[in-house]
Amino acid sequence: MSKIDNMMVILWMLNSGRKITAKQISEKLEMNIRTVYRYIDALSASGVPIISDTGHNGGYTLLSNFIESPLLFNVDEKTALLQAADFAKEAGYFLGEALNRATSKLKLYSNQEQEKLINQHLEGLEVISPIGKSSMEQILKKLEQDIVNESSVEIEYHTSREEQPKRRIVDPYGIIYWNNNWYVIAFCHLRNEIRSFRVGRIISMISTEISFIRPSLFSASEFFMKSLQPEVEDKQRHIPLVVGGKASALDDLCQHWFLGHHFKERNSNKVIFLLEEKAIHTYVPNLLLPYGKSIQVIEPISLKQKLIEVLEELINHYQV
Repeated sequence: MSKIDNMMVILWMLNSGRKITAKQISEKLEMNIRTVYRYIDALSASGVPIISDTGHNGGYTLLSNFIESPLLFNVDEKTALLQAADFAKEAGYFLGEALNRATSKLKLYSNQEQEKLINQHLEGLEVISPIGKSSMEQILKKLEQDIVNESSVEIEYHTSREEQPKRRIVDPYGIIYWNNNWYVIAFCHLRNEIRSFRVGRIISMISTEISFIRPSLFSASEFFMKSLQPEVEDKQRHIPLVVGGKASALDDLCQHWFLGHHFKERNSNKVIFLLEEKAIHTYVPNLLLPYGKSIQVIEPISLKQKLIEVLEELINHYQV
């Protein structure tokens, strides 16, 4: 093991609550006792409160208030971190190698009882990870570093509306993961405004020597979610959208990224949202169609007709 790994093992041994001698440590780790003394000195120098008692019953212990240090985790904390790491990998987290090293250390510094409990928890909850590496991994790593360094980047970006990609310089403010896609929220020098860019549409990226200052208290997630919501001119003109149906389907509607922002009331067999009439007829039909017969539009009646029109357009499309 490396020096840092050996020092962490010694720290874990000291955390047992019992006095332990340098000889016991050297035998456990199969190392020279002088090396143990050097590691103990290094830990003390780094701020670890190690108590050294001399004499026949002497040995090393830790101050009790260090037992709950963030460096040391209990079973629940380790389980939570390891399961969260599995979720991150499933999402295509771009620092996967560093994450694997971190989780390996969490497993390494566990006693047998902890290890058994942790494995039982991990076996009870599994996440299906994607096959292969994401092609965006390197771009995401560079973007994350440029955000930290506050360095502008030049990207070649292809939107869904343009035939040819465009080069533009952007100031990356934050990275967002939403609906199985990665986005970077950045100030676009070309458009002179903050915009969201889908990372999968970035063809190439070059770091520049230009620096920027990230706006204080800026939230990339708040900006992104606000950009998804249609602008409302007058909230007083909102009308009720009433949907009935199966409880499970209504639960999904209440938690929907769009409809959830407009929730008003819910009972066992129906839910009420308050939306602008234009939004109901523009956005809602395509949101409701995937629920099929599990829901039923109660109000407004005009939405039922709009659903019929959308379905007829779809039927005509496939009959051509």
